[in-house]
Amino acid sequence: MTILPAALDIMGGDKAPAEILAGAKAAVEERNLNVTLVGPEEYRTVLPKAGFLSAAEVIAMDEDPTKSVRTKRDSSIVVAAEAVRDKEASAMVSAGNTGAVMAAALLKMGRLPNVARPCIATPLTIPGDLAKNPTIMVDAGANVECQPAWLVQFAKMASTYAKLRYGLSEPKVALLSNGEEDAKGNPLTKETHQLLRQDSTVNFIGNLEGRDLLLGKADVIVTDGFTGNVALKSLEGALSIFMNVLFKVIGTDEATKAAGNVLIPHLVPYAEALDPESTGGAMLLGVDGICVISHGSSSAKAIVNALQLAQDMAAADLVGGLKAAI
Repeated sequence: MTILPAALDIMGGDKAPAEILAGAKAAVEERNLNVTLVGPEEYRTVLPKAGFLSAAEVIAMDEDPTKSVRTKRDSSIVVAAEAVRDKEASAMVSAGNTGAVMAAALLKMGRLPNVARPCIATPLTIPGDLAKNPTIMVDAGANVECQPAWLVQFAKMASTYAKLRYGLSEPKVALLSNGEEDAKGNPLTKETHQLLRQDSTVNFIGNLEGRDLLLGKADVIVTDGFTGNVALKSLEGALSIFMNVLFKVIGTDEATKAAGNVLIPHLVPYAEALDPESTGGAMLLGVDGICVISHGSSSAKAIVNALQLAQDMAAADLVGGLKAAI
């Protein structure tokens, strides 16, 4: 089956366009991925093996998402979303303004039938078992205020994503709460808990707490976008601080240098696995097209993995799977 190219926003992100273009070059030349660059005309010939769509405008990282999408119709984010809508691309990939990427995907691609709200699904690596598939946390920031029925839909969409991305037959779904007991939580989590218990299409295993996010107890962890985004940023910050302290201590004297020589080769695989750039980015579920949202500070490595994820999910017909699940 021929997969249409992924439309890559080369102007999105803190390191654009240099790192984005470097990632595109590696994706095309080293992984043989099909890519279309989206950006100003001056970049048309920088990667002859890739396609190109002209976009004269750029949406800055600090611009109002919805307003910028409506007014900057020739921006790289909007043109990439339109390419998916018009069947010129199989997916869009951007490290740009997250809100603008979501708005463009929703406004240009449209929402899937029966989907109340799209959501962001982010993989969480399990530090204690690198051979284990990551846990998918959803929603990671698209909807700061939610209704219980929406969270049930998030669970169904993330379960489908887990099946197609990691080959799981019956993903275990948990609800993030302030206690494992069924009765714990605020009104949103309590009602969502009851709905998930009653839904036979979801393999619901109950509540999990924040301390369980990286333990691999569930394949999918469901929460509202406000809680999910705070939890995600807290994890990223804590892991970053821990790694910085660890490598700061190693090498302070002869004893720690000797210990570092022994430990570092064993720590490197964990550091690489925990690097957000290794995951390929977050997936926006619920729109009529594949949309990969990369971190704003994405390097070439992150872009390569994001493009690989986009192609893999296009080949797996993620959108078709989501339509069937909702």
